[in-house]
Amino acid sequence: MRPGADPVRHHGDTLILEVRLQPRASEDAVVGFEGGRLRIRVTAAPVEDAANRRMLAMLAKEFGVAKSRVRLLSGSRGREKRIAIEGPRRRPGWLEGRPG
Repeated sequence: MRPGADPVRHHGDTLILEVRLQPRASEDAVVGFEGGRLRIRVTAAPVEDAANRRMLAMLAKEFGVAKSRVRLLSGSRGREKRIAIEGPRRRPGWLEGRPG
């Protein structure tokens, strides 16, 4: 992500999120925005893609879409990720006050 870029963007009907994932946390939670990214914590370990799958499932639930409509665009092996959410049906409370 380039400096100063918004971590939440729209590309047509798709929402793009820049995320920093913390695996092996004490609870699953969307923490908020920090360092130009959306910070998400999951209890799953970063083994066999478990943390990524948990994060994608959380985001699907938050945005009211099927899990198949949430895709990991980049960052499958790192903590910094880019996520696409196709046709989000609702806007989570943690997005209040953000443009779009």
